[in-house]
Amino acid sequence: MARTKISDVAREAGVSLGTVSNAINHPERVRPDTLALVNEAIDRLGYLPNQTARLLAGGVNAVIGLVLPRLNHGCSLQIANGARNEAIRAGYDLIIMNTDDDQEVERRYLQFCVGMQLAGVLVQPSTYQVPRPLRSLPVPVVFLSAPDVPDGALSVSADYAAQGRLIAEHVLSRGATHIAVVGETSRPPLAQRLEGVRAVAAEHPEAHFEVINRGNRYGSSDGARLGAKLARRDPLTRPDAIIGLADAIAVGAVAGAQAAGCAVPDGIMVAGCDGNPLAWGGSVSLTTCSPAGYEIGRKGVQMLVAQINAEREAEAAEAAGVPSAAAAEAMRREWYPSALDYPGMAPAAQNAAAEAEIKNRHEFVRPFLLERASTMGADAAQKGAIGSIGAIPSIPELDVGSYL
Repeated sequence: MARTKISDVAREAGVSLGTVSNAINHPERVRPDTLALVNEAIDRLGYLPNQTARLLAGGVNAVIGLVLPRLNHGCSLQIANGARNEAIRAGYDLIIMNTDDDQEVERRYLQFCVGMQLAGVLVQPSTYQVPRPLRSLPVPVVFLSAPDVPDGALSVSADYAAQGRLIAEHVLSRGATHIAVVGETSRPPLAQRLEGVRAVAAEHPEAHFEVINRGNRYGSSDGARLGAKLARRDPLTRPDAIIGLADAIAVGAVAGAQAAGCAVPDGIMVAGCDGNPLAWGGSVSLTTCSPAGYEIGRKGVQMLVAQINAEREAEAAEAAGVPSAAAAEAMRREWYPSALDYPGMAPAAQNAAAEAEIKNRHEFVRPFLLERASTMGADAAQKGAIGSIGAIPSIPELDVGSYL
């Protein structure tokens, strides 16, 4: 079967080749009635643009790649949802790739993104760290949920330490005096949540914080074993609150405590930290942090599109022989800003400017508390089981109520 050509579409619609090209590549330049005419002809003929030829002719690939380590965690699913919605708003399509925590697959997907000349790439590294080859990809890159990224890179992440702090402060406010913190901390997010908990512990020496460095982050069964073991302690040594450094661990701890004959929250309060809706299927609704993934995906696309636009402006300025601020920014995107980049300033002001530039490249999503029955009991119903959600309701695509 012969492939339909752009000339066939032009003839079918009764317009010029240039009009069809604009309708495909720059629809904003075409009158709505003409655009509808061309699109109808495309649908009737089944025309598919030759993307490779279009790129060779100097066209722009309005597609963003999103490389995720897994699709079995609520945060990753929310990242995909937030990134997709923001990409559509910005006029880009989104391709989602799942590596299943395989670094070799991650490497191949990144090669694919470069080979297909995608406009940019969002990457959530499977190891939470950025290997060196990723730092010099020839396309704009934003790293997601990766605490350990190069200083000159662009990244958006949840504020993991703030999550731990928020939950620790909450259980203290509910009267807890002996708090068991459970979760294996080899992964940076859990380790940083523990740092936040410890910061609160240092401010409250009257409370006893017991850290139990066990429990897989996906392991509700681990949490159940730990919850049951803690609940079976003598009442004098039994904690009155358990913080799971991941929601799956906390949900397991609720089940384990109940199986051991201890009521939640009246016998032991239990709270999670990471806002993972896929782990919220227990018999008692879990106090935790609000889901951060949607905002990570949304802000990641915003940061990426800004970088794409800056680099295109720099390329256009360079081609025209006109220096621009964007050109300077694009040239130094990969390296660490230092005080020497800010001549004419006092040393302290130079350092402050450099630090501010770094902060602008690393954005954190602030956590909000979801106060629910596992720590609030009957109070949760009175508060609507939502607590201090803050700015979340302003994002219509994130219906927090659907998670509760």
